[in-house]
Amino acid sequence: MKRSLMMIAGLFLSVCSITAQNLSMDRVNADFQKKKEALPTGDLFSVFRQQLTQEERDALTFFYAYMSVGDITDYSGDFYLENVRSSLSTRKETTWGKTIPDDIFSHFVLPVRINNENLDRARMIFHDELMPRLKGLSMHDAVLEVNHWCHEKVNYQPADARTSAPLATVKTAYGRCGEESTFLVTALRSVGIPARQVYTPRWAHTDDNHAWVEAWVDGEWHFLGACEPEPVLDLGWFNAPASRGMLMHTKVFGYYQGPEDVMRRTANYTEINIIGNYAKFAPLTVTVVDNQQKPVEGACVQFKVYNYAEFFTVHTRTTEKDGKASLSAGLGDMMVLVTKGDQFGIKKVTFGKEREVAIELSHRIGEEFSFPIDLVPPPVKPNIPEVTPEQRAKNDIRFNREDSIRNAYVASFPNASAIEQFASETGYKAADVNKYIVASRGNYGDIMAFLREAAKKNYATRALQLLATLSDKDLRDTPKSILDDHLYNTDLALDADKVLAPRIAGEMLTPYRSFFQKEISKKDAKMFRANPNNLAEWCRKNITLRDELCCVGTFISPEGVWRSRIADRVSRDIFFVAVARSLGIPAWIDGVTGNVFYRNNGSDIQLDFESGVSGVSETGKLQLAYSPIPQLNDPEYLRHFTLSKFDGVGFTLLNYPDFAKWSALFKEPSSLDEGYYIMVSGSRLADGGVLGQVSFFNVRKDELTNEKLLVRDNTEAVKVIGNFDSESKFIDAATGQETTVLKTSGRGLFVLAILGVGQEPTDHTLKDIAVKAKEFDACGRKMILLFPTRAAYEKYQTAPAPGLPEHVVFGIDQDSSIQKKLLEALELEANTQLPIFIIGDTFNRIVFTSHGYTIGLGERLLKIIDSLDETE
Repeated sequence: MKRSLMMIAGLFLSVCSITAQNLSMDRVNADFQKKKEALPTGDLFSVFRQQLTQEERDALTFFYAYMSVGDITDYSGDFYLENVRSSLSTRKETTWGKTIPDDIFSHFVLPVRINNENLDRARMIFHDELMPRLKGLSMHDAVLEVNHWCHEKVNYQPADARTSAPLATVKTAYGRCGEESTFLVTALRSVGIPARQVYTPRWAHTDDNHAWVEAWVDGEWHFLGACEPEPVLDLGWFNAPASRGMLMHTKVFGYYQGPEDVMRRTANYTEINIIGNYAKFAPLTVTVVDNQQKPVEGACVQFKVYNYAEFFTVHTRTTEKDGKASLSAGLGDMMVLVTKGDQFGIKKVTFGKEREVAIELSHRIGEEFSFPIDLVPPPVKPNIPEVTPEQRAKNDIRFNREDSIRNAYVASFPNASAIEQFASETGYKAADVNKYIVASRGNYGDIMAFLREAAKKNYATRALQLLATLSDKDLRDTPKSILDDHLYNTDLALDADKVLAPRIAGEMLTPYRSFFQKEISKKDAKMFRANPNNLAEWCRKNITLRDELCCVGTFISPEGVWRSRIADRVSRDIFFVAVARSLGIPAWIDGVTGNVFYRNNGSDIQLDFESGVSGVSETGKLQLAYSPIPQLNDPEYLRHFTLSKFDGVGFTLLNYPDFAKWSALFKEPSSLDEGYYIMVSGSRLADGGVLGQVSFFNVRKDELTNEKLLVRDNTEAVKVIGNFDSESKFIDAATGQETTVLKTSGRGLFVLAILGVGQEPTDHTLKDIAVKAKEFDACGRKMILLFPTRAAYEKYQTAPAPGLPEHVVFGIDQDSSIQKKLLEALELEANTQLPIFIIGDTFNRIVFTSHGYTIGLGERLLKIIDSLDETE
């Protein structure tokens, strides 16, 4: 009887599974038909005319139902079919493939796209290299092994926000966290292991953000740091920071119906909230009310975290009839901005202390006011899995071996001698080509071939001008064929930055120039050149805007817009500039405001696609008065203050160069588009809190606006006073090998110093530290003491300071590079007396500094470290 009941229950579950699967495919098929109807031109679905198995057809239908327009227009159906066949084959090939439910497989194995990367054939290539290494391993051990393989190929290096394709990341041998995690997710999916990229949109306790990976192992999700292999899962340097996170999320390809909290559904993906995997959290509901305290329907509610001196939007909701919008987040403070029409409200909320908050639309656009705000991030409460000494030692051995493999590959890049030889063979000056070849890293073959051919065709000078318009990342992942297209299809006399330059914004670079010169009729080309506003009018009439069909962060290529006649707003802007440049018309997107411009008869004309009215931009001037506070004479943009302009729904950040000085931007009157602005400033305290100041003001046409830039100070609190790159390199005095502060100190706090040998201030300071040696060793923080030269270190060794802590590491500051960085970060004079000491951390923050003669420095260092340890 029991066996019969079990059989019936099993049959029932099987029927339920089949029913759910059928219901899922019904939705997929319906969404696929909607996508086809939205893209009637360009024959973009021709792959479905091929001979396909039902399994292949279902998988492709899922792909196309939820792909962004750009992914459909810019990659062939054969490309997706190859990826589908690889995934289906791997599922049958692996032992774990049979255990993965269909919905998990569809959402977390099948999809090719992870982030905003260019798509490539990485899945098939990675599969062939990885599978032999995974033979006989469990799913758990396979995940760890794949991460070791990834570390063998790639390590961390900060870079711009555009994400390189996985194969380009391998070629480069490094990437930022978004690229490392994209790389690892791709590698795991290539061997049939479900994986997803996890983001904290922005940290609450410090600037920047982070991305890592979750892998589905035997029915549960586990996390790991991409290209940072650990002996066990659920362990990374970010365990503690993640426990202070306000929000963790991931975007799931398709209409996902898993157990996680759904934050948003779009035509392409489902965004889910997974903060509960990392930190304590609580729900909070905002009710938007009018001045009669009645609920407001259709209001935009933006939840914001203070980060890089702005209120960064981490989640947006629109209120229903009850005026409510909800979010679950970590136990700290956020700002909430609510808007509807020309009314808005702004308020601090605290998750965990408040469950219901009413925010009134009490202000009007154009109203000028200011207020201080104190923000507190969540406390640190990490959950650290146990690692045995044997596991750690084994992992360290592998880690070092993987470093050596990757370093051997990097050593194969052209050195100074090879670049000199190349220059002499091609007629370039070595100094002119060196920076481009070095920056190109593993892409040096394409860059050198491009330069070589250009020299043969007498385009050498123009080729260098083109390369000068590109970022280092462009140099690392742009093939010769694309560079050739832009070089040889542009008039030699035309502007380099606004005509020749291939890059327009953050799009995938393509050979669009020859494409448009072929596709656009001579009649239309002549009309567009005569008056570029005719091109803008063509865009308005012929391109349908469908923002909802495009993934966040991805763009449709200019060629894809032409084929489909569909675009999101940014892709439309890129399209206009691409066509204009292809026809020799200077055009660009302003990097600060995002406005589109073209040049006609010597005048810079700003486009307004929405109104159809174009002309010289209407601007006023802004001047910010600043009174220095201790250790901050010249505030920096994104570190101490930001400006954002009202865009009709919220406020859009002005993208001035990172960390540009106030004195360079607004000490004197500076031109700014007329409009309504918010200025946010803040002092980041060492415990992660913020002393903020908020100001709303107007910039009016042809008028000067004077505002105060107030950066609040708290002399009683340890606070962030500067920025120092923990990846900075020095020579380890004991080994003679180059290393970095991060590798030496490990994650967290460290003490770093530049010493003056044979000088009283240094001698006295070292004695103070020696007195506290036991306490320094007990706290476990590394102390890195650097000498300006090898000779200075050898001189010190003749009479070393006795009794220093065991955690001291001596090094050589080659070319005084670290000293120069510290002087700049702390705004110190070049002749500042040594020693210079800082307490920093591997979030690149400086929280304490001392220089010259200081009494009791050892005790002061310990007190600050102890106070910070209590907050970690």
